[in-house]
Amino acid sequence: MWPWEHAIVGYLAYSLCCRIIFRDSPTGLEAFTVVLASVLPDLIDKPLAWEYGVFQNGYAIGHSLFFAVPLAILVGTIAHAATRPRAGLAFGLGYLLHPFGDVVDSVFRQDILQPELMLWPVATVEGHSPGPGFLEAFFDLFGRYSSDMLAGDISTYLWAQLGLAGAALVVWLVDGAPVLRECLLAGVGFVRSILGREPDASSSNPTDRR
Repeated sequence: MWPWEHAIVGYLAYSLCCRIIFRDSPTGLEAFTVVLASVLPDLIDKPLAWEYGVFQNGYAIGHSLFFAVPLAILVGTIAHAATRPRAGLAFGLGYLLHPFGDVVDSVFRQDILQPELMLWPVATVEGHSPGPGFLEAFFDLFGRYSSDMLAGDISTYLWAQLGLAGAALVVWLVDGAPVLRECLLAGVGFVRSILGREPDASSSNPTDRR
């Protein structure tokens, strides 16, 4: 899966989790955390393999459940101690969904079940780095992906990807555009402080206005 696909799946899963468990939408911190955690395995393994040659390919320690589960528990414990348990949940969910997502993706794209994608070092994936460096390899692969779209060669799987992206955008907007919302509120607060005005709590909610 591409990094943005992992981010989309992670956000949708966490948003649904919030709706079911907390009857609430994700906060900006939680949305940022789940998206970051969703792409973190690739940010660990791909540079180590493609840029530095530590691993043969981009499916190693970052994708391994033997690393992911302890990391999720550690971050969850720290988040709970910092009175941010939901951020810990967002991290764990986003990170753990990544390796499973790659396994599912291999079934749909290649019709091959590859549980070894998430079992390093007990089981390893055959293959080598696709390029001489991380950025070169990424842009080469992305260029092929983009050229297929521009040429109109859109497969059923790609249509599904686009539909999932559209659904994620709608859900994000319904959730109140977390992260962007907090940035805008911080910007408004900063401008008011510069102008010497204190935020009026009674007018912060548009529904309270008459």
